[in-house]
Amino acid sequence: MTTHPTWNEIDGYAHGDPALDEVTVWSVEMHLEGCADCRARLAGSTTAASRALVTTVAVAVDREIAAGPAPTRRPRFGTPVRRRWFVGALLPWVGMTAAVLGAAALLTHLLPELPSLVLLLAPLAPLPGVAAAWSRRVDPAWELIAGTPSAGLTMLLRRTAVVLVLVIPVLAAFTTVGGSRVNPALLLLPSLAFTAATLLLGSVVGVHRAAIGLMAVWAAVVIAPSLVTADLPVVLEPAATGGWALGTAALAVLTLLRAGSFRRLVTY
Repeated sequence: MTTHPTWNEIDGYAHGDPALDEVTVWSVEMHLEGCADCRARLAGSTTAASRALVTTVAVAVDREIAAGPAPTRRPRFGTPVRRRWFVGALLPWVGMTAAVLGAAALLTHLLPELPSLVLLLAPLAPLPGVAAAWSRRVDPAWELIAGTPSAGLTMLLRRTAVVLVLVIPVLAAFTTVGGSRVNPALLLLPSLAFTAATLLLGSVVGVHRAAIGLMAVWAAVVIAPSLVTADLPVVLEPAATGGWALGTAALAVLTLLRAGSFRRLVTY
């Protein structure tokens, strides 16, 4: 519409006059988008009921704005803060670890001539869960969590602590099968040492790859020869507890010194 609509057209548009055809209604609407004078004329053509409704809505909106936003209840699970500590994808790995340790305890009970399989597997028990603790492949919210200020080693240590809390009691329970108790230090210290070694090596090659590599080396160098000779290796004798303690402390310090490297591991 190149000219202004007539008063009758604006008044009919304001009141929804059915006599106006669709072309005229469309033309009036297009003209109103660019003409402030006609919009003012349209405002004066509205009915008293329409103006009262607009006033009521405006008062209600102002009242709600003044009252502030209504408090929202955070969901119990799945918030970013909770996901920094725990990710549901850890549970299958922890369950798998418990199943493997259960099978090892059963075999040790049925075949007493073999060395304690639970003790042989103890250093590796936390590693599957640790490998899943900081991996974009298993955490559906990895992109969101990786962008938070606590991402990197801080988050990895939190989730690793959760893995240890879940795995170590299971590990301790299976060591008593058959009535033979294992030195708790030989159960705990190798697990902590391998966990720290996984984190340290993970700062270079990625936690997932580090866990797989350490498990493969331990299986080839320690577990396989022990099963062949039916004897526990020297590194799992009581005299080795001091070495495990020193190694765990050293690996933990070195891991903290490499803290900045974990933020760059975006491909693992």
